[in-house]
Amino acid sequence: MQMRAVIFDGAGGTDVIRLGDVPKPAVAPGQVRVRVHAAALNRADLLQRRGGYAAPPGWPSQIPGLEFAGEVEAVYRDDVTRWSPGDRVMGLVGGGGQAEYVVVGEDELIPVPEGMALTDAAAIPESFLTAYDALVVRARLREGERLLIHAAGSGLGTAAAQIGRRIGAAMLGTSRSAAKLARAAVFGVTGIDTSAAGFRDAVHEPVDVILDVLGGAAFRDHLELLAPRGRLVLLGLLRGHLAETDLALILRKRLEVIGSVMRTRGAEERAALAREFTDVMVPLFEHGVLAPVVDRVIPIGDVRSGHAALEANDTFGKIVLSWGAEPGSAA
Repeated sequence: MQMRAVIFDGAGGTDVIRLGDVPKPAVAPGQVRVRVHAAALNRADLLQRRGGYAAPPGWPSQIPGLEFAGEVEAVYRDDVTRWSPGDRVMGLVGGGGQAEYVVVGEDELIPVPEGMALTDAAAIPESFLTAYDALVVRARLREGERLLIHAAGSGLGTAAAQIGRRIGAAMLGTSRSAAKLARAAVFGVTGIDTSAAGFRDAVHEPVDVILDVLGGAAFRDHLELLAPRGRLVLLGLLRGHLAETDLALILRKRLEVIGSVMRTRGAEERAALAREFTDVMVPLFEHGVLAPVVDRVIPIGDVRSGHAALEANDTFGKIVLSWGAEPGSAA
């Protein structure tokens, strides 16, 4: 049987993107097949399209997509006990999320918060799991600490700001857009406009935790800005893979530099994080404490326009690709 999927025909611009037919994945022991309703777009998809971020082994090499939301369509016989057909679920995958169906280990799925639209749920997994893992698990952010968030208007930035506010941190956020900083202020973020100058001179007090998506030359600035026993979580390399810095800063201030990536984690580690997120974070969405920030929902057939908007930084929050009407709706 066939299904539709977003396909990258090689590496390049948006012209390599097309919607095509591929084999529908089969379920194996311990797995669940999900009928995807919506899948969010991420910068990793742009990097993969350009040929700079290949899917890990075992995941589709030509079908992008790291997060999805939908309904369970099939489970592997009696081997799967946690889920049943019709259950609303969301999750992370190493690739292949922008297809009509994905197959995922049963323990890696997360229930969609009660009452939430699937197009909103699709904007949760990559941003909020990454932010939770970075801030709570790895950086151990505490109430009253100072947190620096780059790209405050991104999906990750808006997720991190909400988690930081929940913890009670004092937050600084950077953006090249004054409009985005104004919108981020509702989460308690003090904005740093980097459209005309860097962020270094705008941070007047040491910070305890930095979410570093920049890398490159920004790395040294971050080490200088961190307070003693500060923690830097490196999540991206938008400014490059190489950095020249004074390693004595790490020793003298007893800093922690923590590298983290979600895509290449094994099934066991992903499952453990999914269970913790389900217990700790999903109730906060159900009670309105947290909410995904969706910039726009577009038909999956318009995926090229989504890539163009994300490349132009013309977004606040996430772009979500939809396969059609919400299951069970009157549409």
